[in-house]
Amino acid sequence: MAEKRNIYIVGPMGAGKSTIGRQIAQQLHLEFVDSDAEIERRTGAEIAWVFDVEGEEGFRKREADVISDLTEQQGVVLATGGGSIITKEVRNKLSARGLVVYLETTIDKQVARTQRDKRRPLLRSENPRQVLEDLAQVRNPLYEEIADLTVQTDDQSAKLVAKEIIEKLGF
Repeated sequence: MAEKRNIYIVGPMGAGKSTIGRQIAQQLHLEFVDSDAEIERRTGAEIAWVFDVEGEEGFRKREADVISDLTEQQGVVLATGGGSIITKEVRNKLSARGLVVYLETTIDKQVARTQRDKRRPLLRSENPRQVLEDLAQVRNPLYEEIADLTVQTDDQSAKLVAKEIIEKLGF
C-alpha cells in the first residue's frame, strides 16, 4: 500500500469495534489502537474509575484529546469509544483524517454482548436496555453523519466483517 490511510471504527457499545478493528489491522498490516485502552494507559486507571472521579464530561475531554492525538498518526486502525462522536470536534477530526466505518448493531445484540461486562460505566443501571435505546436515539444519527461506510455486525464473524470492510473501502 503506497499511501497509508487511517480507518476509524465508530458505533455503539457491543458492536464489535475493538474485535473487528483488530482483524482489519491484522489483515492490512496496520497498527491497531483502541481509544479506551489508550486513555487507560495514559491515566493508569480504568475507564470506570475515570468516569467516577471526573464524571462523563471529564472523561469526554480526555477522550477528545486522545482521539486528536491518535488521528494525527498514519496507518492506524482506531476503535473509538461509543460516545466519542458526541462532540463536533471529534466528528470533524475523524471525518477529515481518515475513513470512518460505522458498525451498526441491534439493541438485542448490544444487550447480549454487554450484559456481563462490568467495565461499562453507562450500563450501571437497573435497565441497561433502556440506556442503550436512549443512547442509540442520540448517537446513531451522529455515527451516520460521519460514516464513509456502514456495516451491519449482527450475524457475521469479526473476520468476515473485517474482510467485507476492507473490500468495500478498496484496500
